[in-house]
Amino acid sequence: MSLLIDFLYLLKGFCFPSSCALCGGSLIGVREIKSGLCGPCQGIFAPDSGHHCNLCGKPLISEQEACLSCRKGAEHSYERLWALYPYTGKYRKILTAYKFGKNLSLADFFSRMVLKLIDSEPVLKDACLVPVPPRPGKIKETGWDQVDYLVKKLRKAAHGRIPVYRCLRRKKSQAQKELGRIRRMENLKGRINLSKTAPKTVLLIDDVITTGSTLEVCSSILKEGGTEKVYGLCLFYD
Repeated sequence: MSLLIDFLYLLKGFCFPSSCALCGGSLIGVREIKSGLCGPCQGIFAPDSGHHCNLCGKPLISEQEACLSCRKGAEHSYERLWALYPYTGKYRKILTAYKFGKNLSLADFFSRMVLKLIDSEPVLKDACLVPVPPRPGKIKETGWDQVDYLVKKLRKAAHGRIPVYRCLRRKKSQAQKELGRIRRMENLKGRINLSKTAPKTVLLIDDVITTGSTLEVCSSILKEGGTEKVYGLCLFYD
């Protein structure tokens, strides 16, 4: 079956040539066509192996587990958060191509990077994937939800061994991008709810962490619903 799928990807690439989402070069071979990135550009996106803040995912310049901003800020209900890339320059370009350009092939690349991280962290062994819920009306407006689509690709890449649990629902609220951290928290208060029983261990998935307010609200709701451990994972940190 895998050989047939690879053949179909090659056939698609021959009939409908596509270009790299970052450099615009031609995509050659199954791996490049499936990922939406050429080989050299895929190499650029190797996650940073340095020290990062356990609460916001940003790089650390000290041996502390959390950055100064997180240490001085409000307490978090989640245990830890990972973020793969900074939301700047070429990294911003690739997310824009995925999120707004609907370059769906990039979800295959992102899912492989996320799966590598999950497999490298023992605490995530029994975690259920829970996507951060989209605002009401988003799918009707845009035709899709980039986070949920990534979760679908991630589950497929893991061959179904990682359970997905869509247990959070979001009521109508003001768009988060227009607000600061305090107002974001207030904006979501009472707007995110559990739709069914919460899993014991959760890995919350989102595309970008800015202030962390959305993850914090989701984590708090899950903890109130019986979740014992909540971890977060975002593709980008802003």
